[in-house]
Amino acid sequence: MIAVVQRVTEARVDVEGETVGRIQVGFLVLLGVGHGDGQEQAEYLARRIQELRVFEDDRGRMNRDLAQVRGSVLAVPQFTLFAGLKSGRRPDFLGAAPPEQASALFEEFVASLRARSVPVETGRFGATMAVHLTNQGPATFLFDTDQLM
Repeated sequence: MIAVVQRVTEARVDVEGETVGRIQVGFLVLLGVGHGDGQEQAEYLARRIQELRVFEDDRGRMNRDLAQVRGSVLAVPQFTLFAGLKSGRRPDFLGAAPPEQASALFEEFVASLRARSVPVETGRFGATMAVHLTNQGPATFLFDTDQLM
């Protein structure tokens, strides 16, 4: 799994002009599911993101986690994170998991965050989405379970 985690002061995702997910302070998480990913990767990422201490404390240091800032997560499925760009001008998506598997693991990731008492909003799997955010910092972090686990 690949997760792009952006620290935000606000974020929302719209589908066909309708807002389907909105948060204030927290993380916008763009999540890609690849071949070979499973429940272990989903739970690992949920734990790492929940524990990530990148919100500023009183001294301006990245030292607080989501719970300490009463933050939320807006999780957006993003298969294009597995785009193959080694050759040609058009990406291939051979590294992305099939939609049925990816959808189930996206939901597993969301459920794992919620089980950790993290408020979660989501985009809509398979939909064309407009993602709006105010990245605070900017601060953006990349998790790749193939490199971390």
